[in-house]
Amino acid sequence: MNQQDNKFNYTYSAPTEKERKEVEDIRRRYLSSNDNTQKLERLRQLDAKVRNRAKIIGITIGVIGILIFGLGMSMALVWELFIWGSIVAGVGLLPMAFAYPLFNKVLELQKKKYKDEILTLSNELLNEN
Repeated sequence: MNQQDNKFNYTYSAPTEKERKEVEDIRRRYLSSNDNTQKLERLRQLDAKVRNRAKIIGITIGVIGILIFGLGMSMALVWELFIWGSIVAGVGLLPMAFAYPLFNKVLELQKKKYKDEILTLSNELLNEN
C-alpha cells in the first residue's frame, strides 16, 4: 500500500462577513416569528398602502397636467399657434391644479377604508408591550 493513500485531505472555508449576514437573514425568515412581529409588519404594509396609493394618483394626475401644459406652451412658442396653444395650456392647468386636492381626497378615503384595521393592530401592539 502506498503511503500517500493513507492521507486525509479536506478543505475548510469560513464564510465571509457578508455571506454570514446573508445566511443569518435567510435563517431569520424561516424562524417562527412571534405574533408582534407579524402584526407590526401588517401595520407597516397597511400604512404604506394608504400613503402610496394617494401619492401615485396625485403624482400621475400632476404629471399628465404638466405634459399637457408643456404641449400647449410648445404649440404657442415653437409652432406659433398662439390661440390653440393657450387653450391646450389652459386645459393642462386643470389637472395640475386638482392634483393636490385629489391627493388629499384619496388619502382621506384610504384612511377611512383602513382605519379600523390599523387602529386595532396598533392598539394590540401598544397593549402587549
